[in-house]
Amino acid sequence: MAPLKVGIIGVGRIGRCHCASVASVPTKATVSMICDIYQPALDEVSAIFHVPKTTNDPIELINDPDVEAVVICSPTDQHAGQIMAAAKAGKMIFCEKPISLSLEIIDEVAAVVKEAGVMCFVAFQRRFDANFMRLKEAVTGGEVGDVHMMHIVSRDPSPPPVNYIKASGGLHNDMAVHDFDMARFLAGSEVAEVYCKGSCKVDPAIGEAGDIDTSLAMLTFENGVVATVDNSRKATYGYDQRVEVFGSKGMIQSNNKHANTCVVSNDESVSTCKAMAFFMDRYADAYRNEMVAFVDCAHEGKATPVGVEDGRAAYLIGKAAKQSMETGLPVKVADMS
Repeated sequence: MAPLKVGIIGVGRIGRCHCASVASVPTKATVSMICDIYQPALDEVSAIFHVPKTTNDPIELINDPDVEAVVICSPTDQHAGQIMAAAKAGKMIFCEKPISLSLEIIDEVAAVVKEAGVMCFVAFQRRFDANFMRLKEAVTGGEVGDVHMMHIVSRDPSPPPVNYIKASGGLHNDMAVHDFDMARFLAGSEVAEVYCKGSCKVDPAIGEAGDIDTSLAMLTFENGVVATVDNSRKATYGYDQRVEVFGSKGMIQSNNKHANTCVVSNDESVSTCKAMAFFMDRYADAYRNEMVAFVDCAHEGKATPVGVEDGRAAYLIGKAAKQSMETGLPVKVADMS
């Protein structure tokens, strides 16, 4: 089995992460080419990972015969066009979320990918985290019985820059979209209805940019499960990522990850360190696991475990959450498409 030849578009923070993940499995995959408009970053990453080819042109990378699979880590507004170009070139595709901030464009992407008959893996890395995989195993294995309720908490340690907020698509389709995907993943069902409340509690500048920083959404699934998704752009104690699934036989919880497991006990308190403060550290293993899953699917010709249809479904939940927040009414997800 020859290593899969991978081309990576965008070598910023997440692109470098994926370079490292590919490099960690040299018998399965190799980075054959990278692309970025910022030449110093391109030169640096090429040197670190010994990448033989570089370019400033994504289309050149997509059409290069030494690229079998394209990993898209470019800005959001470029994702859809690059997916479609790669699909038409017959390449296997891995793309960071979101596919697009437009349902019409997402559907166009889906049609092009289907017509080309290529694999398109959409990067919801939390599905590949050990804690969330164990939650899914407990649900599908019947350990908690029939699922009644889920609670998902996702709070960042600090908000991103306002300039990022302006182009992000809003909290529900930037931050909470991961949680909406996780809710679908765990429930094993589609969301029928969303009721959401949101506000600006962290930074007035986020509100001035047209977004919120605090949200609580209630999701009602077609199979009767009810879930809450609790989001905040700022938790002073670290990156807060917790889930509880409650069912007829019991419950399973996943708690935060810490830099170490030490506990200090004395006559004043019992304490441990804060939760990890950076998402790239918290999900380091998940990022590697998802890339390895993509490479394995490519080698084995298997369907991707998470694809365009999952990106579309999470987008629609986010769209429904925003409309519910604005109207104060529950919104049917089916009405969003």
